[in-house]
Amino acid sequence: MLTGEQLRAARAMLKVEQGELSELSGVSVETIKRLERMDGLLSANSKTLDALQRALEADGVVFLPENGGLAGTRLRRDPPANIRTRIARGRKVEQKDGER
Repeated sequence: MLTGEQLRAARAMLKVEQGELSELSGVSVETIKRLERMDGLLSANSKTLDALQRALEADGVVFLPENGGLAGTRLRRDPPANIRTRIARGRKVEQKDGER
C-alpha cells in the first residue's frame, strides 16, 4: 500500500509538479493534493492509487514496503531516460536562475 509520505517523496525525487503527475497518471490534481495531505496509508479508490503508483514507477521510482521499519522510496539505479531528461532540465533551470 502507498502512503502519503511515499507519494510526496516520489514526486519530489522526480521533480514532477502535481499537474504533470496528473497528466501522467490520469488522476485529477485535486485528488493528488488531497492524497498528499494524508499521513500514513492512503485511503482512495484502488484504481486511483494504482494509476499513481504505475506513473511514478514508470519514471524510475521504487516503492519500498514497510519491513520492520518505515515504508520508503528510492530511484532505480538506472532510471529511465525520461527521468534523466527531467533532472537535466531542472539543473538548466537552476543555472539560469543563478545567472540573473
